[in-house]
Amino acid sequence: MATQTTRVRWGAVALFVVLAYGLAWLAALPLWLSDLSAPSTQILSAILAPVMMLTPAIATIIVVFVMRAPRTHRARFLGLWPLRPAKRVVWLTVAALFGSIAIGFASVAVAALLGWVELDLVNFSGFVALNEAALPAGMEASVLPPAGLLIAVQIALMPIAAILPNSLLAFGEELGWRGWLLPALRPLGTWPALLLSGAIWGVWHAPLTLLGHNYGLFDWRGVALMTVNCVLWGVLFGWLRLRSGSVWPAVIAHGALNTTGGLVMLFAAVGSEVRVELVTVAGAAGWIVVALIVLVLTLTGQLRIQPELAPARNELPRNAPVRHDPEHNEPERTEPADNAPATTDL
Repeated sequence: MATQTTRVRWGAVALFVVLAYGLAWLAALPLWLSDLSAPSTQILSAILAPVMMLTPAIATIIVVFVMRAPRTHRARFLGLWPLRPAKRVVWLTVAALFGSIAIGFASVAVAALLGWVELDLVNFSGFVALNEAALPAGMEASVLPPAGLLIAVQIALMPIAAILPNSLLAFGEELGWRGWLLPALRPLGTWPALLLSGAIWGVWHAPLTLLGHNYGLFDWRGVALMTVNCVLWGVLFGWLRLRSGSVWPAVIAHGALNTTGGLVMLFAAVGSEVRVELVTVAGAAGWIVVALIVLVLTLTGQLRIQPELAPARNELPRNAPVRHDPEHNEPERTEPADNAPATTDL
């Protein structure tokens, strides 16, 4: 196929990893030079974390245009364009949005069933306690709306927040991890490409993970946990990328995942210990849910289905015969013959 490579260009992969890692550490450097206990550091972290999320995209742009990897069909290789077959791309994007949010709720349920967290689904006592603690001194708790209403509003807004701003920020990562790196490693085979790209993604988080972000740990354990998390989620995001041929379902799934990180705090009972490495989507509860989904995808052969995006209309010769695509119920022209001149669409 036009956008699939037959061998791994290890020089390009090495440059991509060095750039993504190096730029990530550079973005996080001001935090390493700051006092972590200072309130201003929290503000700085909120600014620099999104900057760090852009570094895989920057690495991708450099590798694509400097190393010319790939040389042609760049937008299709990255899964950016065209958004055809539209039905497949759109429906997998919708599934990615609501499926990732559903995994967040399922993770809370698994954590409760395994006794890792106590829930209060009636009075929402933990959520109420957090809101009351955040009130300015002297303000009565009676000014707060009912907890159930606040939670309902937050849940209703999750799909919107998943798209804007979360998916906008997630695009910086996904263009690199699933847009470029996963297809670049695909000649190794589906599973090696999924696992290796996920591990690279996990270790990339180290500049923030070693500062206590994600798991509240400041040593190798946090990096190890994040790597396990990214390998598992990377398989799911990678399936969305390979099954759709497009990077956009993975972008939306990543944005939706980031909206569910604190979901357990809406339902935890007051006084219940909330261990991030156990009860969240980035912890063991989430890993169990994702692993079960990956198992189903594997057993049903979904990971073997890796169609391409349709060629851009301007890539097809005017006299190309039209064939019918039974899977998507839409006519499209056949691709040019192998000896036809290559074109560049980006």
